[in-house]
Amino acid sequence: MTPLYYVISAVLVGWHNVFGDIFGPASGVAWVLSIIGLTLVVRAALIPLFVKQIKSSRNMQLIQPKVKELQKKYGHDRERLAQETMKLYKDSGTNPFASCLPILLQMPIFLALFRLLDQAARNPDEQRGLMTPTLNEQLGDAVFLGAKISDTFLSTDDWNVRLLAAVLVIAMTATTFLTQRQLMSKNMPADALTGPYAQQQKLLLYVLPVVFAVGGIAFPIGVLFYWTTSNLWTMGQQFYVIRNNPAPGTPAFAAKEERDKAKAQRKGLVTDAQASQDTLSTSTEVEERPAPRVQPKRQTKAQRQAKKKPKGH
Repeated sequence: MTPLYYVISAVLVGWHNVFGDIFGPASGVAWVLSIIGLTLVVRAALIPLFVKQIKSSRNMQLIQPKVKELQKKYGHDRERLAQETMKLYKDSGTNPFASCLPILLQMPIFLALFRLLDQAARNPDEQRGLMTPTLNEQLGDAVFLGAKISDTFLSTDDWNVRLLAAVLVIAMTATTFLTQRQLMSKNMPADALTGPYAQQQKLLLYVLPVVFAVGGIAFPIGVLFYWTTSNLWTMGQQFYVIRNNPAPGTPAFAAKEERDKAKAQRKGLVTDAQASQDTLSTSTEVEERPAPRVQPKRQTKAQRQAKKKPKGH
């Protein structure tokens, strides 16, 4: 953990130098904003991984019909089904575990921050990373909204700490649930709402909030700020992707088409889809339109008399 302590403490101290000059180095506001700044740096660094996660998640949704076909075909042979399913994942460039990667990669950072806060409160004389004894004392004694940010719900009888911790635990749990529900309700096609992938998503929907709610009462206030901010980032980031680049065949995709159509109408433009539809409608009308009646050519008087003249004369 030593290299990680240096990285995390460097970012934390860097933000503290900025906010400490504004609010005071021992201020709880300065330390809370520094933790939020650390969160933003970490999440910004994870954006490429988030893009990969979105692509993998979309591929998982799109290949669900093929997965169901494999289940029908090889349902009696689990080994063959597993082989064929993994082959399908490989051919489509899909990683079924990609949705968990951002959380898994944040866990060491989460643990490092937890230990830095715990050490600042329990053993401030010990230096970890760039957190000197002076910084440890400032962090350990920093108070925000009447609560020490190094305290936990379980480690104190101070009701200011317990109230703030409870609010943050509820916020952390709610944002975790709403983020997962947002994905399932708006950016998953009907075919993806059944089968193993859907079961995995439902498990994340209900289990993760419970895990965070139970574990949150043992987290320091500062760590709760980190995780709640991270969840808010995830929710906003996911909302942007779902709104602007939804998966085909999902409610979000239909909503985007409606918005694009309305926008085109306001600007007096015609979208490609509308142009194609108009062209198809025009072609159909041309095909169904009856052929115009051809008027007979007017005959001369001599031609009419010749036509009336009996044969043989």
